[in-house]
Amino acid sequence: MIPNPFLGVFFHWLGGLAAGSFYVPYRGVRRWSWETYWLVGGTFSWIIAPWIIGYFLTHNLFDVLREATAQELFWPYLWGVMWGLGGLTFGLTVRYLGMSLGIAVALGYCAVFGTLMPPIFEGTFVSKVLGTQSGLWILAGVAICVVGIAFAGMAGMSKEREMPEEQKKASIKEFNFRKGLLVATFSGVMSASFAYGLAAGGAIKAATLRQGTPDLWQGLPVLVVVLFGGFTTNFLWCVMLNIKNGTGHQYFSPTVRDHDEPDRLHETIIETAIDAPSEEVVEHIPRAKPEPARVPMLANYFFCALAGVTWYMQFFFYSMGETQMGNYKFSSWTLHMASIIIFSTLWGIALHEWKGSSRRTIALVTIGLAVLVGSTIIVGYGNYLGTLNAAR
Repeated sequence: MIPNPFLGVFFHWLGGLAAGSFYVPYRGVRRWSWETYWLVGGTFSWIIAPWIIGYFLTHNLFDVLREATAQELFWPYLWGVMWGLGGLTFGLTVRYLGMSLGIAVALGYCAVFGTLMPPIFEGTFVSKVLGTQSGLWILAGVAICVVGIAFAGMAGMSKEREMPEEQKKASIKEFNFRKGLLVATFSGVMSASFAYGLAAGGAIKAATLRQGTPDLWQGLPVLVVVLFGGFTTNFLWCVMLNIKNGTGHQYFSPTVRDHDEPDRLHETIIETAIDAPSEEVVEHIPRAKPEPARVPMLANYFFCALAGVTWYMQFFFYSMGETQMGNYKFSSWTLHMASIIIFSTLWGIALHEWKGSSRRTIALVTIGLAVLVGSTIIVGYGNYLGTLNAAR
């Protein structure tokens, strides 16, 4: 197969659209704690979707995994575990900073570490990147991507200074810039481990091709292993939170318990006061016993499943795009990060996270988006030069 870098860029854009959109369905989940909906959605992301899609699109998935040695499975799995630490805190990043700023900051760190570390570890950074025209173009694209991320971060900080606290809470209920920045830094650095896991799965990809799987799907079995590592970390953490917070019943209970929503009694008293005559309210408020709030179980599972499968599709398209990047597969990570930030920022605009911002802030957002789009084109052009040189 002759690589087509511009087709690869398109696949990475699709992956970015999926990654930038996955958190939207979670907004439809009601009366579940973070750890509950994160684990339910993650089960679809890290277990159900990769196994089902991998089984149907690759030849002999189980034989491929059985053929791999323990070491060939261990490293992708271990990097997946490490990535899981970044993945679970990524949800907190969005929770504290919102989709636009949170994803921009976290993925800024992730883009640099995830793109440059694999060729450095492999010892090919000097010869393949610094020593070739195509490699220099790709490196320039990475640098421009970081500049675009910086503009996105500046826009977020500008918004944080301009907006009153009440307005921040209206769009992002738990907005906390300092806490969110710390979480985003940790999340971004650890999330880069996913790129290391994919790079460590070369032997699994080779076994997949030997089984007759088309080049386009060769990365799907590696995703099964890496994502299982991510599932391990997230499963342990979410179950610990379920135990600590007493929220384990939420997976099965159709009603809310008192400790799930400590303000529920207060809300019910207020509702009673609105509907009842004032003299009756005074008499009956102390004895108010609200009916347990119902939990939309079917809707919650549906939205979590939708979010989980949408999340997985980012790496489904990523694995496709990587096959089109020729000798510079590591550049896929920059394309992926830039695409995620582009689409997550657009979602942030659509969800009114930037409502009330000044013209200066909107200008920073616009410049950031334009620079990020330009970076993906430059990286694609660098890969195109690389395919031309390889064909000579």
